[in-house]
Amino acid sequence: MQNNQLKKLIDTSSRIILKVGSSLLINENNNDINYYWLKNFSKEIQSLTDKKKQIMIVSSGSVALGRKQLNLVKNLSLDEKQAAAAVGQIHLSHAWKEVLKSFNLESAQILLAPDDTETRRKHLNARATLLKLLQLNVIPVINENDTVSTDEIKFGDNDRLAARVAQMCEVDLLILFSDVNGLFSKDPNKNKNSELIKEITNITHDIELMAGPSKTSLSNGGMVTKIQASKIATNAGCNVIITNGKCDNPISQLKNNAQYGTLFKANKKSQNARKMWISSALQVKGKIFIDEGAEKAVKSGKSILPAGILKTEGSYNKGDLIYIVNSENKIIGKGLSHYNNNEVNLVKKMRSDKIEKVLGYRGKDEIIHIDDFVLEN
Repeated sequence: MQNNQLKKLIDTSSRIILKVGSSLLINENNNDINYYWLKNFSKEIQSLTDKKKQIMIVSSGSVALGRKQLNLVKNLSLDEKQAAAAVGQIHLSHAWKEVLKSFNLESAQILLAPDDTETRRKHLNARATLLKLLQLNVIPVINENDTVSTDEIKFGDNDRLAARVAQMCEVDLLILFSDVNGLFSKDPNKNKNSELIKEITNITHDIELMAGPSKTSLSNGGMVTKIQASKIATNAGCNVIITNGKCDNPISQLKNNAQYGTLFKANKKSQNARKMWISSALQVKGKIFIDEGAEKAVKSGKSILPAGILKTEGSYNKGDLIYIVNSENKIIGKGLSHYNNNEVNLVKKMRSDKIEKVLGYRGKDEIIHIDDFVLEN
């Protein structure tokens, strides 16, 4: 029954992202492209495009490929990793282009850094480019721009990158292909009684605790990042499937084999575009701590005023994203600040009509407007 549901979901989805991990695309024995797998996978992509589906690919593999070509060891420094990505990305893009072309599929290379999705203007520009490519029947092959991203500002893995693109482009379905069949109740490598969880409607703390670390040397992302990605995508109204890609025809296996696939169901009431962007943003610059009265107010749909602020931490400017923390030191949400951290520190615990006297100019009454705030799930 589960796979009838997955088959129907794939068949009825118009815009789909296929995320391919390094452990599938790269042969771990020689750190080279697994062309046998890639050709079978591309043939399945052709069957989807023949049904007029818009397909986007998020592909890992550039660092692993570049590492081989540069004869670098596994534990790379940041500059070695960026150099490996620069060399390997050419090989990776060429492999996708040539194999997809053999199935009469046009492709384009898209490299995204976090700032391309975190900065609103760049976010909209990237979205416009991706949607135009789809309109022109071109398959975007997307990867993180590792050559310019640093450890502090990276997506961290292509699972979350895929989720950000899903949110950006109103994708119907995101399929995360990995080396595991889905999410299990316990680690299947250690517990024979573990069971595949076939459907999840709400990503709770207990669900997050079921995740374990990555098993392979080629992959950055484990189940933890896949669940984080699922949170981002489902909040944007996109269904997510985590499944095993280590077979000749992973999409067909997903449709027909009940041992494959965990479905994370999309939230029916997705947020508006601006709130989705805030919710899934990765770069949070600081924290504002609020009292119990302010917490009750914001949870009832009201803005955060200076009177309810206890203190602030971090260095941020007007328009930066910050966490909102309650009196019990728990993060309750995040939003865009109308003031920088020094200004917030000066006006905290004051009425809004005192802002002009303290700062010397009349700004907004709210430190964070409710339209620029998103509660944590």
